[in-house]
Amino acid sequence: MTVELTDEEVALTVSASTAPPQEAVAPDAVAQEPAPQEPAPQRSRGADTRALTQVLFGQLKVLEPGTPEHNRVRGALIEANLPLVRYAAARFRSRNEPMEDVVQVGTIGLINAIDRFDPDRGVQFPTFAMPTVIGEIKRYFRDNVRTVHVPRRLHELWVQVNGATEDLTTAFGRTPTTGEIAERLRISEDDVLSCIEAGRSYHATSLEAAQEGDGLPGLVDRLGYEDPALDGVEHRDLVRHLLVQLPEREQRILLLRYYSNLTQSQISAELGVSQMHVSRLLARSFARLRSANRVEA
Repeated sequence: MTVELTDEEVALTVSASTAPPQEAVAPDAVAQEPAPQEPAPQRSRGADTRALTQVLFGQLKVLEPGTPEHNRVRGALIEANLPLVRYAAARFRSRNEPMEDVVQVGTIGLINAIDRFDPDRGVQFPTFAMPTVIGEIKRYFRDNVRTVHVPRRLHELWVQVNGATEDLTTAFGRTPTTGEIAERLRISEDDVLSCIEAGRSYHATSLEAAQEGDGLPGLVDRLGYEDPALDGVEHRDLVRHLLVQLPEREQRILLLRYYSNLTQSQISAELGVSQMHVSRLLARSFARLRSANRVEA
């Protein structure tokens, strides 16, 4: 038979699980200085939370989903297990994300774990819920935090590189080299360097943002750019090489037509020949230039 707890009983149970134990005081010792109390063991608080969680899951199992009573017990389960979410979120403090956001995402994982948990399987709820909470937080960092997308394989390998770096730092008492990390994970040093670079790619920085320090220009002011006239240099050099192979009069006609922008009639008046002759000379010059510049497609 399942015993349902009222709102007052749940509140008293939660407060009893978090309040330090009180020592009994004799009546004749009221006027004396109170003796120092021993702090409550941390394991006792965790045991109380687990016991309360089991009781609440027992109630949740027999309640109809969507009813006010079901929602009340479900909310009590979420509140009782929020320390589990904070513990999991603390592992991601180095990601430079607001801890409130990480806890909120972890709470979504906690709610999903509560909805899927079956107490009859004989598994403790923290053991069942922790992978779900951590998985939800990791998915948040993978899909929402990064403004620069990196391949999933590289991101997963970066997690291994980060873990190996921490282990080797503890073992050696210093920061490990790239070769030591690569040897530990049995990968190439190039993969290690790529993973380290990918681990820094969480946020994109504006090219116009000022750099740290006074008087330093933005990144855009220190980047080179591709000069569109560079292609023209190559073209002019090629044309110059081909033009010298033409007779002098045909060279002059091409220069007047395409560098001085004269029409064929103006060129004919300039050279004292007919416009038809100028047109034939241009066509013959183009044919010679094409035959001298055989470019494979």
